[in-house]
Amino acid sequence: MKIVNTQREKSIQRIAITPGEPAGIGPDLVLALIHYAWSHQLVICANKEMLMERAKLLGIHAKFEDYNPTALPTLHSSGILVVCDTALDTTVIAGELNETNGNYVLSTLKRAAEGNMQGEFAAIVTGPVHKGIINRSGIFFSGHTEFFAHYTNVPQVVMMLATEGLRVALVTTHIPLSYVSKAITEERLFRVIRILHDDLILKFGMVEPKIFVCGLNPHAGEDGYLGNEERDVIEPALDKLREQGINLVGPLPADTLFQDKYLKEADVVLAMYHDQGLPVLKFKGFRKSVNITLGLPFIRTSVDHGTALDLAGTGTADTGSMRTALSLAIELVDKKHVP
Repeated sequence: MKIVNTQREKSIQRIAITPGEPAGIGPDLVLALIHYAWSHQLVICANKEMLMERAKLLGIHAKFEDYNPTALPTLHSSGILVVCDTALDTTVIAGELNETNGNYVLSTLKRAAEGNMQGEFAAIVTGPVHKGIINRSGIFFSGHTEFFAHYTNVPQVVMMLATEGLRVALVTTHIPLSYVSKAITEERLFRVIRILHDDLILKFGMVEPKIFVCGLNPHAGEDGYLGNEERDVIEPALDKLREQGINLVGPLPADTLFQDKYLKEADVVLAMYHDQGLPVLKFKGFRKSVNITLGLPFIRTSVDHGTALDLAGTGTADTGSMRTALSLAIELVDKKHVP
């Protein structure tokens, strides 16, 4: 039995886990967690019967226990899953999307979020969702990050992915590329950078985080010849934030920033849009990286990949990102609950 983390029993917390899209590999990833003994109680917000069927399909022998919120939390034990049962809208077939279950996916997220807001849970770890099938069910959904921000009534959150040797945060997330320039305003940069700076201190324990900032345009605008956003918006915003004591470097050209010369000094790289920074991070640590939502009133981590429908129920899914996401959530919970 592998012990992933240890701490004193009196400080055991509950961590909510949502598998995400039930037809994808999320249930497979969650079931794989039974092979480890984690130092907090894991509560799986999902349909218990669906998990039992997937375990049978995968040949995994597991004991499923009903979640009791009134009982004291206990250490997660290998071979056992505690399930906060959530009703499905229709039967799940591994690898086959069904829009009827779109509302089920959101129900698991709401249960986990509500439990965190009330202090019942200490963190959320999320599996991969399929945005298209949720939207096809008639529910607008642009991603976990935006969902949790809206649900908790937080005006701004920051999406950050991390792998060994690199952290990348985003100014904008799941919006079309044609909208990015208009979305990068001084106000947004202020909010994003303050959240990033504060959470790196409060949640990650950094003393004076050093943030390297990408420009938006090629060559960071080249003094206005390749775009005005750096000169007119980004640079003035960074200067004002530096006056407030935030350690910022940039804006720098994104095509040269991601090299050891800069990364060895950076605590985090701030990219202007989704596909500016994340391809580099995922190339460096795909399946070994984790998605963190900063600015929420609770800890939220997630896998760095999609639903992989073709792998669902086959037993071949890589569980590395789920284990990394859970390990980081535990690390952050332990820092928060140091006696």
